[in-house]
Amino acid sequence: MMTQIDLKKIDEKIQVMKSTAQELNRLGDNFPALARNSVRILASIKMLEINVSDLVELDV
Repeated sequence: MMTQIDLKKIDEKIQVMKSTAQELNRLGDNFPALARNSVRILASIKMLEINVSDLVELDV
């Protein structure tokens, strides 16, 4: 049995993660470890966007 994948819901969650990681990055100005790790998180989120969010845009 095939399960239905809700790409729009997944995209919404990715955008929330991106927003949170960007906020953490801004808060990390005086906290170097936070700044470095939030950049890494944003890079991983970018890969999710390429894999999922771009598909959502094509589906419109």
